[in-house]
Amino acid sequence: MTGEPPWSCTTKTHFLRISCRLSLLDLEYLCEGVEGRSSNPVAVLFDALLLPDGDFGVDCASPLIWRHEPERATHHLVLGKGPPGGAWHAMEGSMLTLSLANWMELPGLKLKEWMRDKRRNLRNDRATPAEIASYYQHYVTKMDLEKSFACGTTVTSVSRDSLESGCSVWKIQGLQRRASSGEGNEVIEVPFSVYAENVVLATGTHDIPARLGVDGENLPFVCHSFWELEAAISSGRLDRASEPVLVVGAGLTAADAVLAAHHLNTPVYHAFRRPVSDPALIFNQLPKLLYPEYHKVHQMMSQPQHKVDESVVYLSNQPLSSPADGTSPYTCYPGYLSFPKHHVAAFRPDGKCVLEDERGLQTVLQVSMALVLIGAYPNLSFLQEHGRPLAVDSEEPISCRRNPLDVDPYKYECVKEPGMYAMGPLVGENFVRFLKGGALAIVCDIARKRSKKRQEKCTTSSLNIQLTNCTLEA
Repeated sequence: MTGEPPWSCTTKTHFLRISCRLSLLDLEYLCEGVEGRSSNPVAVLFDALLLPDGDFGVDCASPLIWRHEPERATHHLVLGKGPPGGAWHAMEGSMLTLSLANWMELPGLKLKEWMRDKRRNLRNDRATPAEIASYYQHYVTKMDLEKSFACGTTVTSVSRDSLESGCSVWKIQGLQRRASSGEGNEVIEVPFSVYAENVVLATGTHDIPARLGVDGENLPFVCHSFWELEAAISSGRLDRASEPVLVVGAGLTAADAVLAAHHLNTPVYHAFRRPVSDPALIFNQLPKLLYPEYHKVHQMMSQPQHKVDESVVYLSNQPLSSPADGTSPYTCYPGYLSFPKHHVAAFRPDGKCVLEDERGLQTVLQVSMALVLIGAYPNLSFLQEHGRPLAVDSEEPISCRRNPLDVDPYKYECVKEPGMYAMGPLVGENFVRFLKGGALAIVCDIARKRSKKRQEKCTTSSLNIQLTNCTLEA
């Protein structure tokens, strides 16, 4: 499930030369003093080499040269429920990525060049999720990695197992969806088992939506994903004649929901805990010119807001276009009303939501739909105790921002479980540009282990990956 890709890199400068062999020994040394937008030093180092001055939006040429060296390849297997590209396939296709286009690319294939070949254009130097998903699928094909991908698989268990030789390895069990050989093209699930020396967790953290934990949260009109809003719009259940939609949260997904509903001319109530001026609010960290749509949402949040000592403006009774005389206090963005420094106290069966401010004063809103978009947690049900023992705080659920997995910063190996690695949001990395550094650290450590075994002439099993029960289909 892990492996060293058959690539090595060297820099074109005389000041720093990185080869696969040198980086195995000196990765920690090379990371000394590096600083950037990631807390993981290897991610910052590799990002600086791949995207010089990337934080300034400058598209400078990388000093790295990529060279294909097949003899360095290590057998590896990637298990996933969907096609290569993962969650990007499920995202709404008309939105734009938060990251600049070149931040999204992988080594050896320029995203901009790929898009030009497809006769597609970037908007504000950003791509759509559909384009990114297609790019990642093409990347796997172009790099001849398809044989290493087993799609349609669901992992149900990852645990330690001892072989007859006495060697302790990982046993990965799960199910793979396949078309039946019989009539009717029925889809069946075939069990499989995989044995591997090393396992990399790269599941992301968007499987289980975070919940408020308030009364009525399981009512039918309360939803926890952006896709449920899309489904309501597509089916016609939500339109400009509907009661207002309540959006809870102040992240980018909540902003996307506000934009989608506002574009439909459906009235929007927007509740969030922080004040609009809070510097930790994501909108206060994004350049206005690069992210005009999110700047618009921030402007909407900043316009005249609801005050508890005033009666609620029922948006379903308000015109959705600004009055010509400018008498309305909501002329900038009619059909929208924000509730900063509020939280949800309860949802009621009659379609009402009770909001409460920091002083304990309550406001009751009638809504057609409530969208709770306050983050998500990873689904690590295949690990003992859902992976909690591997987290920085083993008493709390794993969270990208608050409680990531505890890994060695130069190896990305779990501190509490040797041979198990993690990367991406599981270790606090939300941007693709920094994921690549995590992959480099993991590959280097696995290769280091193999080199050490060869030097010691280790007599233990040389098992890398072994399949039992079935042959996985790519």
